[in-house]
Amino acid sequence: MTARRAAIYARVSTGEQTPENQLLRLREVAARAGWTVAREYVETASGATSRRPGLDAMIADAQRRRFDVVMAWDVSRLGRSLRDLVDLFETLRTVGCDLFLEQQALDTSTPAGRALLQMSGVFAEFERAMIVERTRAGMARARASGKRIGRPPASDNLVQSIRALRARGVGMDRIARELKCGKSLSFRVCQAFDAEQKQEELEAT
Repeated sequence: MTARRAAIYARVSTGEQTPENQLLRLREVAARAGWTVAREYVETASGATSRRPGLDAMIADAQRRRFDVVMAWDVSRLGRSLRDLVDLFETLRTVGCDLFLEQQALDTSTPAGRALLQMSGVFAEFERAMIVERTRAGMARARASGKRIGRPPASDNLVQSIRALRARGVGMDRIARELKCGKSLSFRVCQAFDAEQKQEELEAT
């Protein structure tokens, strides 16, 4: 039977920290399981940063099926948020790559590990629902206190300027540039103006 190929991902937050403890432990686990360590991805990046070249490279190689299992010391090493983690888990699942997390005792090569991983999707859905609920509650409180939600309405002078330029046949994008207003506002006012012009033409025939 061919030994499973493992990839180890290790991350530390600062250059003053060392990933060696993570690497040594994960190598031991791989040896005990009879896995061959095919690749190691090591990087220094804080938990909040969006740049993770090592992680990106690992995901790309997983999609190329260069190994069979990804190993990491802790779930916090892999993602910046629950959504990131769920996306990563789904990517690994779709390419048939298992995941081993030492601190969470998660091994998706086992039935229990696969069940735990599936639960993460439920948690992500819960997180999204809670974010939406908190956003709506915050907007309701703001309205109740008299605060305006969203952009302030365009002034009458600006709307009339847009209509005047449109009447001269100026394009929507150019209007937005010349008047230094949002493209969405220019598009909305121009659309209304064009509709009015068509209606007047129909009524005149």
